[in-house]
Amino acid sequence: IGLYAQCPRCPSSSLSFTFTISRTVCGTNYPLSICFIVVNEFCERFSYYGMKAVLTLYFVQYLHWDKDLSTAVYHAFSSLCYFTPIMGAIIADSWLGKFRTIIYLSIVYVIGHVVKSVGAIPTVGSSDMHIALSMIGLIMIAFGTGGIKPCVAAFGGDQFEEEHGKERQKFFSVFYMSINAGSLMSTIITPILRSDVQCFGGDCYALAFGVPAALMVVALVVFIGGSGMYKRNPPQGNVLLEVCKCIGYAISKRWKRSKHEEKKKHWLDWAEDKYSKRLIQEIKMVLRVLVLYIPLPMFWALFDQQGSRWTLQATRMNLAFVEFYHIMLNALMILIFVPIFDLIIYPLFGCCKINASKEMATGMIFAALAFGAATWVEVNVVKTVVNPAPAEKALLQVLNVAGSPITVNVPNNNLFPDPIAPLQVRHGFLNTFSENVTVSIENLNYEIPPGFTIYSAVSVCHGTPDSCSDVDLGLLDFGASYTFVLSPGGGDSIAVTKMEDVLANNIHVAWQLPQYVLMTAGEVMFSITGLEFSYSQSPANMKSVLQAGWLLTVAFGNIIVLIVAEGAGLEQWIEFLLFAGLLLAVFVIFSIMAHFYTYVNPEELDKVYLDDSKYAARDGKKRRPSDSLQMNKPDKSTKL
Repeated sequence: IGLYAQCPRCPSSSLSFTFTISRTVCGTNYPLSICFIVVNEFCERFSYYGMKAVLTLYFVQYLHWDKDLSTAVYHAFSSLCYFTPIMGAIIADSWLGKFRTIIYLSIVYVIGHVVKSVGAIPTVGSSDMHIALSMIGLIMIAFGTGGIKPCVAAFGGDQFEEEHGKERQKFFSVFYMSINAGSLMSTIITPILRSDVQCFGGDCYALAFGVPAALMVVALVVFIGGSGMYKRNPPQGNVLLEVCKCIGYAISKRWKRSKHEEKKKHWLDWAEDKYSKRLIQEIKMVLRVLVLYIPLPMFWALFDQQGSRWTLQATRMNLAFVEFYHIMLNALMILIFVPIFDLIIYPLFGCCKINASKEMATGMIFAALAFGAATWVEVNVVKTVVNPAPAEKALLQVLNVAGSPITVNVPNNNLFPDPIAPLQVRHGFLNTFSENVTVSIENLNYEIPPGFTIYSAVSVCHGTPDSCSDVDLGLLDFGASYTFVLSPGGGDSIAVTKMEDVLANNIHVAWQLPQYVLMTAGEVMFSITGLEFSYSQSPANMKSVLQAGWLLTVAFGNIIVLIVAEGAGLEQWIEFLLFAGLLLAVFVIFSIMAHFYTYVNPEELDKVYLDDSKYAARDGKKRRPSDSLQMNKPDKSTKL
């Protein structure tokens, strides 16, 4: 807003003022524009996690793929979602800027969701058409969600002035809460839409995918709605290409240097004769952070097993009262932990002079302890689980219906040295009648010929449908294997004999709670701190690139899991213990690396290199007296 005022005492002079009114939240230092960004992130995460919550079931039940193919495609899609952020970061920092990149790739995101939803409609083409539409949709979703991942967080950080670093750190906490709030709600709602709503004669996958598509449309509309309030930093040209050229030139120049040439303090300084010192200093900053990222994938290797190994562990435990809790537990605990850490834990860290790298290292310890707890649970779970028959061997079970003890002799073996009492074990229902028996399960009738086996029934009909009688099966506990033998009772009744072949799981799934608590605490200290650290330690024109580098650690973490899980062939509890040990080793390495890391303020580049043109050669340019960025040890404050 420009104001022009005439000075009454100085008629020949006038005063001109120009200032900007920035909209804030309730008079605080929080820009109003971040509200649109947080809501956008909530809707986008609802869209992404809601779709993923039913994706594996969609592959198995709708596309009729086997579990191995479904799992492979699922993880391939997840990996692609974390490799594409590099593309989005390059587009944002080098070409379109963060604002337009988010909008354009969000449109691709929406189209991918729509294509995916159309592919789930049974009346649209053949099964090949469904597969093609599904794959096209998933690829577009991967490029959309991956492309905007590094841009949204960095764009939110751009809204704050440099002196409001404390508010910016709290923004990243709220930003992370919005991610998990969207994840929590979507993992509850979309499975219900799939199973409880029937369409086209079956589970409604089209609706389960359509609702996330609608939420992504809302996310796009909300983000565009705040366009008049955003602070936008213009793109700086093809930064990545310039960086690569500078690095290549420095390596080439250093390799070809003469023995008589003066040594440089840093190998990148060999590019000073062609590239600006500002660019060289920015590359040094980015490389220092990327080197610090090298050990980080191991944390994500442990963290991402919540959705795979820990879930499979839960299926072998007693799930009474909390059958689906593990799907939403992490997201729910994030919403509880973030305010606690923000209001209590982080201030305590400040009193103890614990900086960001130490917080991340502490998060690694918590994750390792979580896998220690998972190891203890696994050791106790396997005690109640019956192992399958070894390779090239078979499991033989004999059911004695002779009415008296019998002896079974197997040639060249002594499998049954003792007599077998009447009504010994065999899995399932065994029809001992001479005629068929109809078993009704959830309003579906099954004809059981003599000797045929089937599991669990509600009522049994002998002869005609009018002769049905209820069968009291008693408590069928989790993990147990039962045999029910039907035999003639008095009159037209049927006698049921129940035997427990495999004991029930006596380890309740609530014993997984400590490992989830430890992992969530580690995630809050590691992930939120790392997200803000990536932003604060990167130059203004490379923030999205460094955010993408942070996300790449997640992708490589998943690759580590695939290598260990597929190549090691270890027992599950040993594998858990191996991961915990590896993370503790990485903790030591990271702590040593972080000890030698010095924090910088990227904003100081503008002051130090005020006369340095953007990425131009310095030949002929006026140099400032100080042409190197001062790097200081971290101060007493933990707020970056």
